[in-house]
Amino acid sequence: MSTEHSGRELPIRDPTARRELNALDVAGFLRRHPEFLAEFPDLALSLALPRQQGASTSLASYQLDVLRDKTRALSRRLQELIGIAQDNEHLMVRVHAFTLSLMRAGTLADTLSRVVATLTEDFHTDLVRLCLFEGVPDFHADWLKVAARDEPGLRPFTEFFAAGEPLCGRLNADKLGFLFGPYGEQVKSAVLLPIADRGLLAIGSHDPNRFHPGMGTIFLKLISEAVGVALARYSH
Repeated sequence: MSTEHSGRELPIRDPTARRELNALDVAGFLRRHPEFLAEFPDLALSLALPRQQGASTSLASYQLDVLRDKTRALSRRLQELIGIAQDNEHLMVRVHAFTLSLMRAGTLADTLSRVVATLTEDFHTDLVRLCLFEGVPDFHADWLKVAARDEPGLRPFTEFFAAGEPLCGRLNADKLGFLFGPYGEQVKSAVLLPIADRGLLAIGSHDPNRFHPGMGTIFLKLISEAVGVALARYSH
């Protein structure tokens, strides 16, 4: 029985044939077998890796340079972390001193005065304002504002009071005007701290980057709680 051919031969694949390796294949192999170059030192010595334009270096020198770069980067990061830790330590000391000062106050008026004086002097703030729901008998100060809970001027702060958390960043003109009056235009960034059941504490800065939404608030919460507990001693 004869077999007819179409005149076109089908390609025959060699099962032992392999596709040509590319650079990714080689890189993948070396990653899976990092000891490969140690087994073939002559190959390792012959490799030249580009370090910068117009220059080349041996593999050992290249690896050493990479390790040095990583070490320098880690050293810089470590110094940054040490700096942050030192700043936090100094800030904690100031918050602790602030709390002790409030504990030593003997009257409500003295407590309020210590809050504003300490924040202004020891924390280097530009403007400090206290807004309380109830006034202090026979006591008045340009940094103290008394407003009933239902006063229209407090409506823009409804969400702030509901959240009960420090608010950092730039404030709307209505909030700035209510808290800082004619000085509101000078405030480029601010912090609002809730004082539990008593009102709020506002800290304003001429620096637009001094307070921002992404900053940490742990120390601000400590200050807020310290003021709230100090004022609670004089609750009616």
